[in-house]
This record gives sequence, C-alpha cells and structure tokens, in this order.
Amino acid sequence: MRHVMTMTSTGAIGLVAIFLVDVINLFYISLLGQQELAVAVGYASTIMFFTLSVSIGFTIASTAITARAIGAGDEAAARRRARTSLVYMMVLSLIVVAIVIPSLPYLLDLLGAKGETKEIALVFMQIAIPSFPLLGLGICMAGLLRARGDAKRAMLVTLSVVGAALVLDPVFIFGLDLGINGAAIAIVVVRIFMLGVGLYFTVYVHNLIGKPKLSSLKNNIRPFLTIGIPAVLTQVATPVGNAYVTATIAEFGDDAVAGWAIVGRLMPLAFAAVFALSGAVGLILSQNYGARNFERVTKTMWDSLLFGLVYCLVIWVILALTWPFITTAFSADGDAAER
Repeated sequence: MRHVMTMTSTGAIGLVAIFLVDVINLFYISLLGQQELAVAVGYASTIMFFTLSVSIGFTIASTAITARAIGAGDEAAARRRARTSLVYMMVLSLIVVAIVIPSLPYLLDLLGAKGETKEIALVFMQIAIPSFPLLGLGICMAGLLRARGDAKRAMLVTLSVVGAALVLDPVFIFGLDLGINGAAIAIVVVRIFMLGVGLYFTVYVHNLIGKPKLSSLKNNIRPFLTIGIPAVLTQVATPVGNAYVTATIAEFGDDAVAGWAIVGRLMPLAFAAVFALSGAVGLILSQNYGARNFERVTKTMWDSLLFGLVYCLVIWVILALTWPFITTAFSADGDAAER
C-alpha cells in the first residue's frame, strides 16, 4: 500500500500541476470580467482534456513496457523501450493534432458553441492544440523517470509548468494585453519549458534517450500498442462523458456553461490521483511481473482499489463543503454560481 500511495501521490502531484494550468488560465481570464471568455475556455478545455487523456494513456504504455524490463534487470532493453516510446508518442501525438485541428469547428458545434463564443474558442485552440506533442512528450518523460524509480524528478518535470504558468499567464494576458489569446500562447510556452526540463533529466541525469534503431521501433510497437490502445480508450472515457455533459448544459445558455467550465476544470484537478493511479499501478505491476513476483502483483491490485475508493470519498466530502468558496474565487454569480 505504501508503494501504491507513494507512486500515485507523486504522479498525482504532477497531473495536478498540469490540470492546475487550466485552472490558473480560467482564474486570470475570469478577472477580465467577460463571461463569454470563460464560456469559450470551457468549450476549449473540454476538447483539450481529450488530447491530454490520450497522452496519459500512451504514457501508461511507455512506463509499463520500460518498467517490465527494469524489473527483469535488463537495463539495455529498458533504455531501448524508453527511446522508442518517445518516438511513438511524438508520431501518435502528431496524428491526433492532424485530426483534431481540421475538426475543431465541427467539434465545437457538437458541444453547442455558437456565435462569438465559438469563434473565441476556435482561435484559442488553434493556438494551443499544435503544442500537444510537446505536452505528450513531457508527460511521457515524467512517466519514464518514475519507471526508473526517480519519482522526485518526475514530479519536478510536471511541477515546472505551474511555476511557468503563474509567471507567464499574467504577462501575456494583462502585461501584453493579449487577453484570452495570451492565455493560449502562455500554454504553448509553458509546454516548451516542460519539455526542456524533461529532456534535461532523461538525457543528462539518466541517459534514457538516444537515437533509436529501426529494429527497436519495429520490435516494441506491438507491446506498446497492446497496452496503449486499451489505456487510451479507458482514459478518454472521462473527457468523452465530459463533452456529452457540456453539450447538454449548452442548451441552458452561456451562464450554465460558465458554471460548468469551473466545475469541469476543478474535477480533473480534484481527482487527479485517480488518473495517476492507473499509471502508478501499471508501473508497479510491470516491475513485479518482470521480477516474477506474482504475489505482490495481486496485492498491488487490491491495495489500489482500496486507495481509489477512500480517496474518492474524501474528495467528495471536501468539494461538498467548499463549493461556496469556489464560486466566489472564480467570480461566478447568478445562474453560473447556481449551476
């Protein structure tokens, strides 16, 4: 249980950092005093949550195949799998971007976005979505560091985005007077910074990255996709459900969507440990499977289920008690606060 809690908590802190960037964006944008901007961010974040979930799913595959080699004591195979995983992440992320960007107007229509709000959300995502591969690589590098047992540096990779966002968001939004587009530009710059931190730790500290061989790319693609595709489908279930709720709430007007935008940003933040748990459990299971320690594999599964149940109950109570403070912090009033 201690291993499950340690790996999940460090992973959750990293994911909280990534989700917190969205919350910081929404907070600063709410200070502009234009509710349609918050509504636009709500629509945009729903789609961007989907791309983030894809990167989390493929990161689970990266850490699982790498951790299995580490558990078996095969350091050379671990490095090969880490390197090829980053190549797969980059290629698959580019494919996702190539599909999503031309589909943005249609996706916004499905969510119920209209008029000026739709146009604002469209421009916001056209700036932010192309940087998705940078986010995918950064998250993947953090996962590989956890697979190496370096949870501290893995956490620092993702925590770096919070510090960068706290500094850059007000600069681009208010200092340069770019408004909501400044928030989108800040997202891109923050992801570049995250990638730089990840590269430093994986290359100079652990020597995990090098030029992958074509044979390694061919040999590792099957185990990567065997784990990655089910993991991605599991992870995207939440944003798909979130998108359905957004489209339904849009029928009640922009005030309702503005309220949902706040809820939609806080829910991933509050339940980040649930997302991190799947990655942490996969890593622990893979290490012990590679070491042929099947008793600990079973124990890890039961402990992870217990951890997830208790965590969700605790967070539910906290959110139920603090909702008045949350609406005040984000300047929500009227129907937006009520929703």
